[in-house]
Amino acid sequence: MTLRSFLFVPGDSEKKLGKGAESGADALILDLEDSVAPDRKVLARNMVAEYLAARPGQTGPELWVRMNPLAEGGLDDLVAVVRAGPAGVMVPKPDGPADLVRISHVLDALERRDGVTAPVRLLPVATETARAPFALSSYADAGLTRLWGMTWGAEDLSSAIGARTNKGPDGTWATTYKVVRSMCLLAAKSAGVEAIETLYADFRNEAGLIADCQEAAREGFTGRIAIHPAQVAAINAAFTPSPEEVAHATRVVAAFNATPGIGVVGLDGKMLDIPHLKQAQRVLGQAAAIAARRGP
Repeated sequence: MTLRSFLFVPGDSEKKLGKGAESGADALILDLEDSVAPDRKVLARNMVAEYLAARPGQTGPELWVRMNPLAEGGLDDLVAVVRAGPAGVMVPKPDGPADLVRISHVLDALERRDGVTAPVRLLPVATETARAPFALSSYADAGLTRLWGMTWGAEDLSSAIGARTNKGPDGTWATTYKVVRSMCLLAAKSAGVEAIETLYADFRNEAGLIADCQEAAREGFTGRIAIHPAQVAAINAAFTPSPEEVAHATRVVAAFNATPGIGVVGLDGKMLDIPHLKQAQRVLGQAAAIAARRGP
């Protein structure tokens, strides 16, 4: 399933939970971690569990939950929300795939307990500790059948390493964060899962968001996290193949279909080979999945 936009919604805000479905996001992340104050964690857990239970099989955005780390109440989060069948769980601050294996075992038991038939998928924020970037290549061989995608984060990583800022003098990511971003993208592709771009903090800067999303889409990211409903439309647009891209991809596939068994074809004065065909097929598959999600 193609998911272009994930909108964070604080799990302890009845107002924001109520408005989330109207945002146009492909998925909501009902947050139990950083956007919830410590003394409201239990309240948020209960509110999210009730919200999920009241919407079984609903149309609209997929409902995901960002749990707390296992050592900080994450087990209680899973015990409370899994019975309501969230589409997936965002896992914060894993050191590597071994943490996802532990969570998978917990989910196995909880799903069996609660009769949940659709496996809860996992989306780790895979770069938030100092150790985590060194384990990124291990996800591909970890046998994580629940792994749906991978994303990265800069705020917690900068805190973990004691950085004064995660930005360079020009306002773009500093070198460390550019490196882990690229590593996360490659790790996701190596594991055969979705690569989700991190949040864009300046939610009032629409032009900056659009440019940044377009760059991420060009590089191979398939979606992005939003921290404000105003960001959703721009994210959805950037990660949807344009009509021009779809038209070109259609012509590429048609050119290869017209000469079956041939590995190289000419189109518009350029020679195209099998990697071009695969890219065109990916574009058409993504466009078809997004159109199916929208419905007739």
